[in-house]
Amino acid sequence: MVSLSNLRPGASNDDVRTVQQALIDQGHAIPSGPTGFFGEQTRTAYREEQLALGYAETEADGIPGYASLSALGERAHFTVDRPAAPAGNGRLDLSQVTYGDPHDGYGPDAMRRYAREACELTGMDPRYGVPALVTITERESANNDPRWRVNLHDVNARGHRAADGHPQYCSRGATQCIPTTFAAYHQEGTATTPYDVVADMCATINYVRDRYHVNLTGSNFAARVQQADPHRRPHGY
Repeated sequence: MVSLSNLRPGASNDDVRTVQQALIDQGHAIPSGPTGFFGEQTRTAYREEQLALGYAETEADGIPGYASLSALGERAHFTVDRPAAPAGNGRLDLSQVTYGDPHDGYGPDAMRRYAREACELTGMDPRYGVPALVTITERESANNDPRWRVNLHDVNARGHRAADGHPQYCSRGATQCIPTTFAAYHQEGTATTPYDVVADMCATINYVRDRYHVNLTGSNFAARVQQADPHRRPHGY
């Protein structure tokens, strides 16, 4: 059993040693050998493993995530103790939703970074989750452009004024999540405001898994959710 939390740069433990040996067995060079220390050699070898799994250059950062580590474990005969988080894991009451804007970044590159973090938190394979989430944010909020972080014009723009000055039920955030949906599918440990991109994306992942029966890895994300598929026209989700 390997613990994902033990596999971070600078860590020194037996789980790192196990992964190093697995990487070496897969043909990735770690010149110093399986020392148990997660240094640059290990990070480079793990990045090579991510690329071999099909990760894009921008997504292969050499940091183990649940999906890539599980794939390596299947071949090296070890298991990973971090299960995918269930939908609604951190469910909130609507009264617990906050409306502060942390002024997160915007643009495609920022959305890819946030999407990768959301995938790691929810156990979704970033190979499928990242492009799907970036497509959604591009269509829903122009990649979290400050001008489009709240929708004041659709049928959800109603209710009393929330702390941000807008009707409570407005769609908000990078993926334009309705507060009731955000509350119901909130990911434990993330921010309580839908303006936080990672929290917003996590809630979206949990929602689409439940609503559209997207599998745990997310390999059918774009197939199930038209708004996440760049090859089909935009469609509300």
